[in-house]
Amino acid sequence: MSSVADQLTSVLQKTARLIELCGALQEENELLKLENESIKVALDASKTKNADLEEKLRVLKLAKSIEGTSEKTLDIKQKINDFVREIDKCVVLLKK
Repeated sequence: MSSVADQLTSVLQKTARLIELCGALQEENELLKLENESIKVALDASKTKNADLEEKLRVLKLAKSIEGTSEKTLDIKQKINDFVREIDKCVVLLKK
């Protein structure tokens, strides 16, 4: 009978140990959930910051392209004026 009592004690000790391990794992799980949540918040903040920076970059590129075309705009205006003069000459010739 001593053997059954020893086995029962062993089972009770192992059960108690499993209960302790389960509690520890639940605590660790809760900590990991909190850590996961804080990482998600940080990721969302990073995504927002990234979107803002991409928008600023787009605006800067647009500003640079407009800035760089001021000389091109003058050239284009000059060419348009030349074409208009040529057209006017052609119209005068056609009226004769």
